[in-house]
Amino acid sequence: MEFKARELAELLGGAVDGNPEAKANRFAKIETGKPGDLCFFANPKYEHYVYTTESSIILVNDTFTPTQEIKATLIKVPNAREAVAKLITIYDSMKPKPKGIDSLAYVDPTATIGKDVYLGPFVSIGPKAVIGDGCILHPHASVGAKAIIGENTTMYSGSVVYHDCKVGARCILHANSVIGADGFGFEPTEEGYKKIAQIGIAVLEDDVEIGANACIDKSQMGSTVVKKGTKIDNLCQIAHNVEVGPNTVMAAMSGIAGSSKVGEHCIIGGQVGIAGHLTVADNTSFGAQTGLISNVKKPGQSYFGTPGIPYMEYMRSYAAFKKAGKK
Repeated sequence: MEFKARELAELLGGAVDGNPEAKANRFAKIETGKPGDLCFFANPKYEHYVYTTESSIILVNDTFTPTQEIKATLIKVPNAREAVAKLITIYDSMKPKPKGIDSLAYVDPTATIGKDVYLGPFVSIGPKAVIGDGCILHPHASVGAKAIIGENTTMYSGSVVYHDCKVGARCILHANSVIGADGFGFEPTEEGYKKIAQIGIAVLEDDVEIGANACIDKSQMGSTVVKKGTKIDNLCQIAHNVEVGPNTVMAAMSGIAGSSKVGEHCIIGGQVGIAGHLTVADNTSFGAQTGLISNVKKPGQSYFGTPGIPYMEYMRSYAAFKKAGKK
C-alpha cells in the first residue's frame, strides 16, 4: 500500500517540507531506510541519519530545524513517535484478516461461536464456551469449557484459556500464554505438600495484552483480575487472587505473588518481584529488578532496589554503599 507525503500530512495534521508527491509504501528504521521507505526521527542522537538516510519520507517533530541539506521529504508533526504509531496501527488494521473455521479445528456442539470468527487448525473449543464476533484463534489455541472470549480478541498459537475464565474484548494473547492455570497453593503436612484446590477463575478485562509464555493464574476462590488496558510482557507471572489495576504495564520476567493488589497506571520494569498480600498505590513505577516486600501507600513514587525503596532513598543508599566499598 502506497501513500503520498501530502496524504500522510493531511491524515496526521502535519505539514510537508519538501516534495508533497513523494511516495512511501513501507516502514523502516531511519538508519537503514531505502527509497520508498517511511521512517521517523525523534531522538536527537539519531539526527545524523536524517541527512544520510535514503528514505523517501521522514516524520519529524515540528520543532526540528535541519542544519544540513536533506534529500528526503519531511512531514512535520507535533509528536513524531505518536504519529508513526498511529500510522502503523492504521496500516496493520488494513491487512486482510482470516475468517472461517478450519476443518481440523474442534468445536464442541454446545459452544457458541460468533460472526466473522477464524479458528485455525487444531484449535479446541470446549463445552459451552463462548467465542465473540471477530475473534481470531490461531492454530493450537485452546478455550476450555464455559470460558468466554470477548469480541475481536486474538489468541496466538498455543495460548490457553482454562475453563470458566473470562477474556474481554480486543485482547491479545500471545503464543503459549496461559490464562487460568492453578494458583500455587499447597499445604505442608508430615507426608509432604498437599495441594489446595483452586476453584476460582482468572478474568481479563477489555484491551488487555498478554505476552508470550506469560501466565495469569486463577484464584483459590473468587477471581484473579487484570483490568482494562493493562499490557503484560513475555515471561511474566501473575499469581492467584492478584488484582492488577487499569492501564498498568509490566515488562518481561516480572512477577506478582498471591493476593497482592497493584493500582492503575503503574509501570513495572523487567525482573521486578512483588511479594504477596501487598498493596501498591496508583502511578507507582518500579525500576528493573526491584524487589518489593512492603506496601506502597503514597501514589506517584518510583521504587528501586531490593528491598524496594523510593528512588531518592535508593540513590543516597547507593552513594553510601559505593563510598564504603572504596575504603
